[in-house]
Amino acid sequence: MTYIVYHFLISPKELGSEILLAELDGIGFDSFEETEKGLDAYIKKENCHAGILSPVKILNSKEFVIIYSKEELPQINWNSEWEKNFNPILIENEVGIRAPFHKKIQNVDYEIVIEPKMSFGTGHHETTHVMIQHILELDLEEKKVLDMGCGTGVLAILAEMKGAKHIDAIDIDTWSCENSIENIERNNCHCINVFKGDALLLKNKTYDVVLANINRNILLRDIKIYSKSLKKGGMLLLSGFYTKDVPAIELEVVKYNFKTLNHKVINDWIGIKFIKL
Repeated sequence: MTYIVYHFLISPKELGSEILLAELDGIGFDSFEETEKGLDAYIKKENCHAGILSPVKILNSKEFVIIYSKEELPQINWNSEWEKNFNPILIENEVGIRAPFHKKIQNVDYEIVIEPKMSFGTGHHETTHVMIQHILELDLEEKKVLDMGCGTGVLAILAEMKGAKHIDAIDIDTWSCENSIENIERNNCHCINVFKGDALLLKNKTYDVVLANINRNILLRDIKIYSKSLKKGGMLLLSGFYTKDVPAIELEVVKYNFKTLNHKVINDWIGIKFIKL
């Protein structure tokens, strides 16, 4: 399968990347990668045409400066590429995460088998790691859980393994949703529902626990929605941002009657646990 990749340089980057990703996702682009100065967006060659970017409104916005180039990627065995760099990981000696081609991990409470493809969330990135550490400390027995920005589905899978009775996993990326479904089946999970979309899908839904490993700007925008979806005494776990972003995050959550319980940090990436009062 041949892919076309568009390299976008965006200013201001964070908000522009979010808007651009949402628009590209709606016209056939199926995977994305954040870069230092913008966004790389991938689309199958057969779905690409000369006017593919015509409907993308942000490209004509005066609020953003966006320039781009594109290239055709050679046909690559993507599985072979990530297999070269994907090693099993052990978290807190309780969770082992491996790919299907790895040997079974012995002497762990939870073994998760993940084939990430182009999706985010193998446990190797610091934000996924700290979220798993937080989840290990939670009592999820018979709880209703939301995994927002589910990526590979690894957090939702761990939630079910810890006894959650109902999990909704949501991601804006088509590829991530498909990958989550594959990994859910691979781990014999039966309580996870996958949805493509954003926080607007949460209307009239309530949860005991909300997991959101996304990025600073999306979290700041959607904390209000998470609050409406959380029961009193419910837990909100947030990651996807740096320690320098904590004041902005905490300033926002306090508006909706949350109290900070604790946090975990790895290499300046942070995950924070809040309780709704």
